[in-house]
Amino acid sequence: MKTIINFKSEVPVAVVIRNLSAGYGRRTVLHGLDAHLPGPGVTAVVGPNGSGKSTLLAVLAGVVKPLSGAVSRDGGSRTGYVVQRSEAPDTLPITVRQTVAMGRWARRGAWRPLSRLDWAVVDACMVRLGIQELAGRQLGALSGGQRQRTLLAQGLAQEPDLLLLDEPATGLDVEAQQHISDVLDEMRANGTTVIHATHDLRMAERADHCLLLDQGRLAAEGTPSEVLSAQRVPPPTCGRA
Repeated sequence: MKTIINFKSEVPVAVVIRNLSAGYGRRTVLHGLDAHLPGPGVTAVVGPNGSGKSTLLAVLAGVVKPLSGAVSRDGGSRTGYVVQRSEAPDTLPITVRQTVAMGRWARRGAWRPLSRLDWAVVDACMVRLGIQELAGRQLGALSGGQRQRTLLAQGLAQEPDLLLLDEPATGLDVEAQQHISDVLDEMRANGTTVIHATHDLRMAERADHCLLLDQGRLAAEGTPSEVLSAQRVPPPTCGRA
């Protein structure tokens, strides 16, 4: 049974999801989702592998089109989307700084040279993620944690109003997870709406809002303490959606 725990009415809503169904080809992954995500703030999307977390982020990013229903956002929102680090090919002949600089393409275009201001933003984002000393390293030569921080810096370089993160701390050590959590807190304080999928309940507990997905359906929505105590989050399983 779905548990809906409404947040306070005075909290602004950044994203509204109405009767959303989505999937790939003939396979439907999300079934009739309805949710209101507050912003600025941080929303954690939790649930087992295969529950639809990644698909939901892809729909919010505009990468996957809904089969039915709709998503509405604040007008003029700039969206940044950070995929899981495993989706960035090892063979790309690209440095860390070049990878982060790709985040400026949404503003400048892929083929226009970056301005001095663009490069200043790129360098500042690398500093925020503690990867400035890796600037000249090849992306494929990085550890998993270094690569994840590089991809997050790329997302920050877009200067988004809405930042979508797919498992930003999975497989990282405690120090790296804390660093990423601190960056998300900073973005919230600066007025950004962050939505991240996570299996890390400690990261989920630091969020302002929480969605619990189960088999492509919304099982619960509300504050993290309410949602995570209202229904036990199923353990991770093989596969992903």
